[in-house]
Amino acid sequence: MNTLVSPKHLPRVSIIAFFSIGLAFSLITASAAQQEQQKQPAAPAHDMAHMHHNHDGFMQQGMHHAVAKGTKLEQQVDDATHTITLREGPLTLPANTDHTKMPQPPDVFWTIPLDAFLRAYTPRLVDAKGNAVPGTVLHHTAFWNTNRSDFLCPNKEEHIFGAGSELTDWKEIPGYAYRVQKGDKIRIETMVHNPTTTVYDNVYLEVKIPYADPIATVKSVYPAWMDVQSCGNSGYDLHAGKNENTGTVTVKYDGILIGVGGHMHDYAKQITLEDTTRKETVATLNANLSEKGQLLSMPVVTFLDRGGYKFAAGDELRITATYDNTSGKPLPAGAMGIVVGYFLPADDNAMSALRRKPKPATRQIAASTHE
Repeated sequence: MNTLVSPKHLPRVSIIAFFSIGLAFSLITASAAQQEQQKQPAAPAHDMAHMHHNHDGFMQQGMHHAVAKGTKLEQQVDDATHTITLREGPLTLPANTDHTKMPQPPDVFWTIPLDAFLRAYTPRLVDAKGNAVPGTVLHHTAFWNTNRSDFLCPNKEEHIFGAGSELTDWKEIPGYAYRVQKGDKIRIETMVHNPTTTVYDNVYLEVKIPYADPIATVKSVYPAWMDVQSCGNSGYDLHAGKNENTGTVTVKYDGILIGVGGHMHDYAKQITLEDTTRKETVATLNANLSEKGQLLSMPVVTFLDRGGYKFAAGDELRITATYDNTSGKPLPAGAMGIVVGYFLPADDNAMSALRRKPKPATRQIAASTHE
């Protein structure tokens, strides 16, 4: 997303892009510097015929996939520039292969190396030589803080960052950031596909994350993910033709919403956020599509000129996503409808109740570190 500025369509905006410590709200194609990194030994190869991976995070669909071999996560911490660079891969992407047929990387876990505020996120895809790979092969990536519950849906881990084919760049908003503690475990769930006619070998997802020291004078913000599937599975099927799905979530804390953007998929038309308790439309986000129905961007709306949009504990929010699937066929797990924003609580101390012990990780692949 591009920096949240008033209701505007911003170039290359999409995927749930909101969070970033400094209330970035930016959505543009990312460009992260590749740096020499110390690699962790490759994970043991899996028998593709017998090992399957269940993506039950961002997609929340319970879909089973063959597991991609040798996926690892690397981390480089640059103390001089206060930047962390993560690198996940390698992945081999056969041509003309959708996400249901593609071997998928297992979830990997990033252990936060220090107490800090995360300020922004810049994702990109590269090959082994550092050349750019088209973002269209990224179905999605999602970062979840396993040490915290989502403040709207406490049954879920806190979803702190996401990106899709538009390679959303979450830019910094000075004065705001997302607080993490040393040792926090961030689960990274990535799904790929390749709708192109080109085979891509040894593809890596890189995410560049600037950070600030905990003594920095910033306000802690919390990512708000408001889903048409409410607190359940994010992905759902698209029927041929018009589709309208609606869900609700209830706000549990007083505070303000700084701004919102949206995440939808191809053939999207619109997503709206309403505060039904106050009988107000908070935001209407119209999708920008190509002639073929491919999602190009989603608008971003901020409420900074009015001091934020006020939420009160007990407010019910309604999210409605509209699609027009002109492909002429049903698309299993082909849709999502999520309004994503930053929430600034009235009482930050009350948010401490969200902290929890992470569940034991299975098939955990931890990041190697190069400082």
